[in-house]
Amino acid sequence: MSGIKIKGTGRFVPAKAITNEYLSTIVDTNDEWITSRTGIKTRFHCTTETHTDMCVGAARQALENAGIKPEEIGACVVATFSADYLSPSAGCMLQRELGLPHDTVCFDLNAACSGFLFALHTMECLLAAAPRKYGLVLGAEMLSRFINWEDRGTCVLFGDGAGAVVVEWREDYPSIHALLGCHGDPNMLGVTGAEKPAPARIFMHGQPTFKFAVQAVPYCIDQVLERSGKTMDDVDFFVFHQANARIIDLAVRKYHIPPEKYYKNIQKYGNTSAASIPLVISELHDLGKVGPGSRILVVGFGGGLTWGGALIEFA
Repeated sequence: MSGIKIKGTGRFVPAKAITNEYLSTIVDTNDEWITSRTGIKTRFHCTTETHTDMCVGAARQALENAGIKPEEIGACVVATFSADYLSPSAGCMLQRELGLPHDTVCFDLNAACSGFLFALHTMECLLAAAPRKYGLVLGAEMLSRFINWEDRGTCVLFGDGAGAVVVEWREDYPSIHALLGCHGDPNMLGVTGAEKPAPARIFMHGQPTFKFAVQAVPYCIDQVLERSGKTMDDVDFFVFHQANARIIDLAVRKYHIPPEKYYKNIQKYGNTSAASIPLVISELHDLGKVGPGSRILVVGFGGGLTWGGALIEFA
């Protein structure tokens, strides 16, 4: 048995908060409509900050929190589809800004809102063969650059941000028992492609996407528990992708998860896609709700369509 555990966490969000009240001045919407359907009150959008700035801020905080130096990192994976450049990758930009060793494996991974989970499992595999056994895993998105302000159903949902974890691989650590899946569908939820004459924009068909999510979440929970041989009682905290408060509430009711074992921050950040899950993990760690020995079950779902789950511990 071998696997990874979380050593440290970090996060970064832009300075500018976008409130529901502000959105009501530029879009045909209002606070009650947004809050009742999504649970979102504010979200943050970049103005002067770049995608690289967010990644660097989150990664440096995670390294400091873990007590790990950049030269100890063996791999760096950034889950994103909104980096500053098509090439170089956000991972390569982090290598430069943090001063990671030149033989550090650094790259980006695009699995939309499930990306952080795909990146965690990828890191678990990479570190098994890496000469240095610490890895940086980030979820970072600048979704504000893809918002369609003429679509009142999606423009209120998305925010920018980055979350990071430092993980350690050891032979005596348990596997994270990752469940990952996808079903190629270019029509339900995503970002329009570069072949279009218009700028790339987020699109979503709300009801089918909601139905997909409420099916994907319990499937992931059940499968991860079965793979790991654990029960609900063995999980200290449940971390869900923050796409919609109602989706989380349905899962909580289905599994009778007590309030002290789950957390929502969608009201503050909106949907930040791949950054969503690590933002939650970082906040939980800072609040003292998770720490050494804690076991968290993480569930993601989103465009692609993609879904995933994992059971990961804190070192």
